[in-house]
Amino acid sequence: MAIERKVPGEIRIFLNHVYEFKKGIRNMVLYTMNKEHEAFAIQRLEKQNISYLIQEVNTNKINLFFGKAECMEAIRHIIIRPLNHLTPEEDFILGTMLGYDICQQCKRYCSKKENIKIAG
Repeated sequence: MAIERKVPGEIRIFLNHVYEFKKGIRNMVLYTMNKEHEAFAIQRLEKQNISYLIQEVNTNKINLFFGKAECMEAIRHIIIRPLNHLTPEEDFILGTMLGYDICQQCKRYCSKKENIKIAG
């Protein structure tokens, strides 16, 4: 009799992101996940020679960036502070690199710049 093991939803989502990256659907991925799955994720990425960067969000969560080496090299220069403290320009670059809709990124950028102008 086979033993059925249930794969946690967070791991299934992570594995789907890896699959999409390997198939060329994405050049880069950002996935916020529970820290308890960090070792599994690192092991999988290293086994498949996928570049990655981990940013702690809090004691329980991490931001896991992974993708093409050239993307990760650029991300290492951008992600030097929490994501909610990125400049509008850094936020725009990150969103664009992640493949988000460019028009939505432009609206988001202009909104962030306007909010800075109002606050300043």
